[in-house]
Amino acid sequence: MQSYFETHKQTLLDAVAASKSRDHWSAYPEVPSGKIYGETAKDDQKAAFDALLGKPFDLGQPTNGNRVGAEVSPYGLELGVTYEDASVDQLVEASKAAGEAWAKAGVEARVGLALELLHRLNRNSFLMANAVMHTSGQAFMMAFQAGGPHAQDRALEAVAYAYDAMAQIPKEVRWTKPQGKHDPIVLDKTFTIVPRGVALAIGCSTFPTWNTYPGLFASLVCGNPVIVKPHPAAILPLAITVQMGRKLLEEQGFDPNVLLLAVDTESQPKAMDLVNHRGVEIIDYTGSSTFGRWVRQNAMGKQVYTEEAGVNAITIESTSSLRAMTGNIAFSLSLYSGQMCTAPQNIFIPKGGVETDQGHLSFDEISTAIATALNKLLGDPERALAICGAIQNPLTIERVSDAQSLGQVVRPSSAIEGADDVRTATPALISVDAKDEEAYLTERFGPVAFLVACEDSADALQRAARSAKEHGAITGALYSTDEAFIDTAEAAYAKAGAPLSVNLLGGIYVNQSAAFSDYHVTGANPAGNASLTDSAYVANRFRVATVRRQV
Repeated sequence: MQSYFETHKQTLLDAVAASKSRDHWSAYPEVPSGKIYGETAKDDQKAAFDALLGKPFDLGQPTNGNRVGAEVSPYGLELGVTYEDASVDQLVEASKAAGEAWAKAGVEARVGLALELLHRLNRNSFLMANAVMHTSGQAFMMAFQAGGPHAQDRALEAVAYAYDAMAQIPKEVRWTKPQGKHDPIVLDKTFTIVPRGVALAIGCSTFPTWNTYPGLFASLVCGNPVIVKPHPAAILPLAITVQMGRKLLEEQGFDPNVLLLAVDTESQPKAMDLVNHRGVEIIDYTGSSTFGRWVRQNAMGKQVYTEEAGVNAITIESTSSLRAMTGNIAFSLSLYSGQMCTAPQNIFIPKGGVETDQGHLSFDEISTAIATALNKLLGDPERALAICGAIQNPLTIERVSDAQSLGQVVRPSSAIEGADDVRTATPALISVDAKDEEAYLTERFGPVAFLVACEDSADALQRAARSAKEHGAITGALYSTDEAFIDTAEAAYAKAGAPLSVNLLGGIYVNQSAAFSDYHVTGANPAGNASLTDSAYVANRFRVATVRRQV
């Protein structure tokens, strides 16, 4: 058995250090350059992706003999890939059996294997980019970065936290208690990390790897076998991941059923049965609040980590650069057509307007400036498609259409010109009064943004912070030149349990969450009960058993 722990030890130690310094660090380059990944990697891995289409994708895992799979790319390509089907009982029993040897493998062996898997995934980032693009609808550049290196960094972050938590536990110690005039009491104690058991990672359709990898890898290195349940519209990226993991496990002499893929369909879902199965001990879930609530209510006695929906907000009190502010907001609203859990939905603006570098501007003038910035950003169809990508789910198009009846349309959503075979929709801007809470306090996932007219800046901030606390938020943004107002906003968002970005004017956007630095989701509001990544995210994935012997 090769010692992959030693091979990748420096990467691990650097990741542990980065998770404590919180400064910028990345193990996996985000630039899709041939100089980094190989001059022919892009073409070779596109060919490898094409070779998967229209064929059975075999993992060699337990099966009931049936095949499942009906993925269709939002770019108009029918993937035609099918996967081995299996019953929930088959999957859980196979996972439990494989988990026994995996639990005994030791921390370094498990961590080393996880690091090698991430290395192999990184070298296949172009393959993953194509798989993510044609299931999620992300544009290629985002699919490469978010589906590849950024997802791998998030996984490595979870591995680093898990390793650090387990490394603090000594394997053995001689315990000596003085007894005064009498001989001391001496005990030899051994401490063994005991995994909780079968882990279930439920994936989503928009970010199948970025959202699934942290829980998958955290459970894996803590000694738990993992069943990966992808969204039925985005199976391929996680199937590739599981296939690589199973191959590596087998190479190292482990039962490959330590990693299993649970495929299903929208008409015959497996998630509920897996959550309810008595053999499942850990659940990671990313998706809607409706199902997230069901998971939390029905997974009694299990360890549950969720990232759910939120209503993210921007508050505008004043700005030092109208052009930079509106440009930043326009890009944030357009990126992946608002199909990000971090995308802003509500923009709270005082009715009386705001102070800017171009003088005092009214609510309508600020609204028009944002619409103008959107039109400028998306004016070129080729650039618009590269930024917006495609709409993953046809229901999102309906949601956007319905939302435009909820207020005054400042900028209508429209399909991207020339992308006739692609399902597209640019952001809609809708002006509403602050009292119309039913319109804007419901998450309307997709390219929809509400311009909310508030009584004043204090009312705008109060509404933004309250919506985060009561309805959940994964991000929040503020534009203000008043330091006292910024201080008030920081306190309000901290109380609401949501992060706040202040005066983003350059090349960083509220949507973006950096591994090893940003805590993605706080677990302190309804948008989720866990954070990527902190100590709490890994600590309950294992327990410690002690044996004492008197010397």
